Amino acid sequence: DLARAIKDFYKAGDVKGIGLDVRSDPGGLLNQAVAVSAAFLPKDALVVYTDGRTPDARMRLSARREDYSRRGDDYFRDLPAAVKSVPLVVLVDGGTASASEIVAGALQDHKRATIMGAQTFGKGSVQTVRPLSADTALKITTARYYTPSGKAIQAKGVVPDIWLDETADGNVFAALRMREADLSKHLTGADEK
Repeated sequence: DLARAIKDFYKAGDVKGIGLDVRSDPGGLLNQAVAVSAAFLPKDALVVYTDGRTPDARMRLSARREDYSRRGDDYFRDLPAAVKSVPLVVLVDGGTASASEIVAGALQDHKRATIMGAQTFGKGSVQTVRPLSADTALKITTARYYTPSGKAIQAKGVVPDIWLDETADGNVFAALRMREADLSKHLTGADEK
C-alpha cells in the first residue's frame, strides 16, 4: 500500500514533501516497520537492533529486502529515487507505539525526517512465545529495541524534534493518554534503576 501510494504521488506531479502520520498507531509487524523505513532510507541503512541476554535475542535489521520481505518480494525496488531525499515529516503522539516507534526512531536517527508531535508510548520490548504444551504457552520479554544510534525505546519512547500540543485540536483526552512508563511494573528503560 505504501509503495503504491508513493508511486501515485509521483505520477500526479512534483512531490515537494511527504507527511507520514503514525499518531495513535499502536504498531504492527517488525518486518513491516523495517519495510516502511526502507522506503525512505538508503539501502542497507540500519533500521533497528535488539539486544538481550542471549545471542538469539540479538539482531540487526537494515533497509534491505532480506530484512523485511518474507516471500522475497521487493515492493520498493522501483520507487522514484526522489523518495529517498524528499522532505519528510513524521507525526507522532502518545499513542504511537512499538513498530511505529521503530519507524520514527530510524528516520530521526538517520536525519531523514523531522519528527513532530508528542513523545511516543515507549513500547520497546521484544516478547517471545515459548510453547509449554499443546494448549499453553508462555510469553516472555527477551530483548529490547534500539534505534540506530543506540537509543532505547523502552519506557522512554521517541522524543520529537518539534513538540506540538496534543490538545491543540481540543482533544483533552489525548493529553491524559498513558505511556509505557506510567504502567505499574513496566519494564524499565536501560538507564533506569
